[in-house]
Amino acid sequence: MGAVSGTVAAVAGLASAQLAAAAGRPEASPVTAVGGAVVDLTPVAVREWAIRLFGTSDKLVLGLGILAVLAAVAVGTGLLAVRHLPAAIAVTGGFGLVGALAALSRPDASWRDALPSLVGALVSAGVLYLLVTAGKRTRPAGAGQGGAGQDGAGAMDRRGFGRLVVAVLAASAGVGLGARRLGAHGSADATASRARFVLPRPTVPAPPVPAGADLRVPGLGPFLTPDQDFYRVDTALVVPRVDADTWRLRIHGEGVARPLTLDLRGLLARPVVEHDITLTCVSNEVGGPYAGNARWLGVRLGDLLREAGVRPPSEGGPADQLVARSVDGMTIGTPVEAVMDGRAALLAVGMNGGPLPFAHGFPVRMVVPGLYGYVSACKWLTELRLTTFAAYDAYWVRRSWAQQAVVKTQSRIDTPRPYADLAPGRVPVAGVAWAQHRGIERVQVRVDGGAWQEARLGAADGVDTWRQWVWPWEATPGPHTLEVRATDGTGAVQTGVRTGTVPDGATGWHTVDVRVRALGSGLSAGADRE
Repeated sequence: MGAVSGTVAAVAGLASAQLAAAAGRPEASPVTAVGGAVVDLTPVAVREWAIRLFGTSDKLVLGLGILAVLAAVAVGTGLLAVRHLPAAIAVTGGFGLVGALAALSRPDASWRDALPSLVGALVSAGVLYLLVTAGKRTRPAGAGQGGAGQDGAGAMDRRGFGRLVVAVLAASAGVGLGARRLGAHGSADATASRARFVLPRPTVPAPPVPAGADLRVPGLGPFLTPDQDFYRVDTALVVPRVDADTWRLRIHGEGVARPLTLDLRGLLARPVVEHDITLTCVSNEVGGPYAGNARWLGVRLGDLLREAGVRPPSEGGPADQLVARSVDGMTIGTPVEAVMDGRAALLAVGMNGGPLPFAHGFPVRMVVPGLYGYVSACKWLTELRLTTFAAYDAYWVRRSWAQQAVVKTQSRIDTPRPYADLAPGRVPVAGVAWAQHRGIERVQVRVDGGAWQEARLGAADGVDTWRQWVWPWEATPGPHTLEVRATDGTGAVQTGVRTGTVPDGATGWHTVDVRVRALGSGLSAGADRE
């Protein structure tokens, strides 16, 4: 009875908290708030391990883990309530307080963000009291009331207790459904605004992707990464859904002679440009998947800052850091000099010919070629503040990452896959290499530590995108180790020294181990398998 009571009380509390959050800010729900606080407090090494292990499913795993802990606590609290109800009520209130404090710790939180956790705790405590009190008065089904040894007036039989449990669960399901509908209604305006949004025609369109940029090698992804395949690494447990019609951007701070507040229509009244840019996450291990290439549409950020009267440090401007703030409070610090040095730094509204997906920052995000995303690629942008690196540390800098981080030259073998079982003969070894804003001039491959061999590069689409490459390998039987390295547009050769991602990106050559079958053994490529 105790375990059932605790679990049902927890379900009722969570449903009520979700409803309260849906009526205010979805980010303030207990699971989301606690999850965000866990992300903030997790050591960098543990966070990087989770990203490597779970990839883009890390947020789902975190949410399920929090729910599992809550379930265990709910069972324990229910068992405690049977023996000492006041103590169990205190435990429930304590967990509500933890959720409230976690919500208040989030960026840009207000006192209202504490309400969902407090409401959930209050409902959970009330339901726990109701069920435990009723459970202690249960009598066997069919037993009469009154008389010696029997329950007193007001007792219910076990069927009655079961009906009470079902009624509470049904009410909780109704509340949860209401929360879901209210949340959907709250995001409906954002969804509708994105559906109505028509991308402007670029004043300066990107040239067509050069013929030969996409080598079309089996096992090698497309030159332009589809939206659904583009990596996503951020701290948002709930993807913000921003209404484009009510979106505003404020530009202010040191050296801003003419502060600006823009809506989307006002932003897009300026010249709109299109540019192909590869983005890379600083959490990307050597050979990792967190790099993607897309065609972005937006307004040049450097021009917008000059319109506001901003001068870069090289021209005597007082601010060397541009702090971008997301609607969920995330802060990202970007060097002002990099934004204003003429590169295609954009406030992007489009991706691969369509509006930005919500998961990638709709309605407006930053894209700055040559810098890792944590210092350049703020999504769901709402504020740009000019300051200095000495005066302010952005979110990731406060968590052991470098203040400034230029993308390092990297190359990756996409095919063959690690531990592939290959037929002897010619095998295409292929992949991608990137050094945004410097370009890739050369890629070399070697086998078993031998001499470096020149790979054939795909056509270059400017210096801000990756390049595909392929090398035909005459594979001989046995185990082999393949390695790749790249040379960027400045002539610098990718280092083979292996380092981790912290504090400013991984280095080293990507290595793939494969096995080539002996001549005449197994099935050769293209053999009849029937």
